[in-house]
Amino acid sequence: MTASPRRKVLLAPVTVTPAKPLTPSHLKGLLWTDVMFRATARLADVTYRYSHTAYHLTEQTLGFWEYLDRTRGDVDYSGMSEEDVGELYVRFRAEGGTPTAAALRPYAESAEAGWVHPASERVLRRWLDHYADLGLHEPGLLAHQPPELGLEEMVAALVERGLGLDQRDVGGPVFLDATRFGLPLRQIVSPDGRPNYLACALRDLLPLAPRHDEVVLLYDSELDPDYQLLQRVLADDGTVVHRVPLGRVPIDGKITSARHGGWHDHTVGTILRSIRDTHEPRARHLGLRLYFIAVLGPGQQESWRHDLLHRCLDRAERLLARTTAGHRDEPAGESTPDLARELARHRRDHTHVDPYRLTSSLLGRRAPAGELLTEVFL
Repeated sequence: MTASPRRKVLLAPVTVTPAKPLTPSHLKGLLWTDVMFRATARLADVTYRYSHTAYHLTEQTLGFWEYLDRTRGDVDYSGMSEEDVGELYVRFRAEGGTPTAAALRPYAESAEAGWVHPASERVLRRWLDHYADLGLHEPGLLAHQPPELGLEEMVAALVERGLGLDQRDVGGPVFLDATRFGLPLRQIVSPDGRPNYLACALRDLLPLAPRHDEVVLLYDSELDPDYQLLQRVLADDGTVVHRVPLGRVPIDGKITSARHGGWHDHTVGTILRSIRDTHEPRARHLGLRLYFIAVLGPGQQESWRHDLLHRCLDRAERLLARTTAGHRDEPAGESTPDLARELARHRRDHTHVDPYRLTSSLLGRRAPAGELLTEVFL
C-alpha cells in the first residue's frame, strides 16, 4: 500500500520594506512565520515565498531610492546602521511629495533586473545578522527572486478572468474588480503605470498559488481589506487560501507605523543586545518565540513588556533543561510519528500548523519538549 503524497503548502508572509529597522511588530510576524514554516514542513512540502524583488516596485520603495539619490547624491551607505537609514526614510515620508512616473521608471527597470539601492542593501545585510541571531530560516533576503508574471501579463490575466478593470486607455487606473463577491473596487495600478503593493503580490502569487494544495497569507491586520481581495482572487480557481492576520505590538499602549520613527529604544537590534549577555542562544530563540507568539497572541491588545520577555526567557531555560536532544537548523523532510502526532493536533481543519496553538502548548505543566523544541523552536 503506497503512502499518500505530501500536500503542498505555499507560505507567503507580507514583506517588510528594507528602509528602516525591524521593530517588535515586524519581529512578531517573522517569528510566527518561522514557527509555522518549520512545523508545517514536518507534515507537508512547504514553499516559503518571501521575495523582496517582487515588492521593490512599490512607490514607497522606489520613491525612497529616488529621494536618496536626488537629495544626498553618491553616498557610501556601507557604514550606516539600519537606524541611520531609517532616519532618512522617516525624513522622506515626512517631507511628502510624490515623484513622477518618469523619475521612478529607471529605478523600476533596474529593480526588475535585480538591482537594489545601496541603502536598502545595507539594511538587508543587517537583517541577515538578525535572522542568524534569532535562529530564523533565511528565505533569500538578498536573492533576486522575480515574479513569473510581468505587470501587463498580470493585468491581462485579471481582465480575462473578469477580475480586472483596465481604464488606462481613457486615462484611468487599473482596478481589481471583485465586486461580484461583494468586495469594493481597488486601484492596483495608477493611470501612469505605477503598481501598488497588492499589484506586486498578484504578480508574484497568481502563478504560484495553483501549484499548491493550500496557500497561507500572513500579514499585518491593518492590511486586511487588501488581503481579503487577494484571498478571493487566488481562490477563484478553487485553490484553498487561508488568511492569518496579526496585530501589531503596541509600545506603551500606542500603535504607530515605523515610518514615523520613535523606534530607537525598541528595535530588534536593541532587544537582542539587551538579552545577549543574560541568556544563551537556544534560550533566546525559544524565549522570544514564547513571548511574541504565545504571550502576545494574534491580536494587539498587549503592549511590549521587557519584564514579560525575560520571564519567557527564563521559562525557556527551564524547558531546555528538560531535554538533551540534538539541534537541527533546517526543517527535514519527514518527522517521527510522535512529533507528527503532536504537530497534527495544532492544524485544525487545514494543512498548516497554527503557531499560536502549538507555542501555547509549551506553557502548560505537561509541555512537550525534546524533538519538538529542537526541530521547530530552536
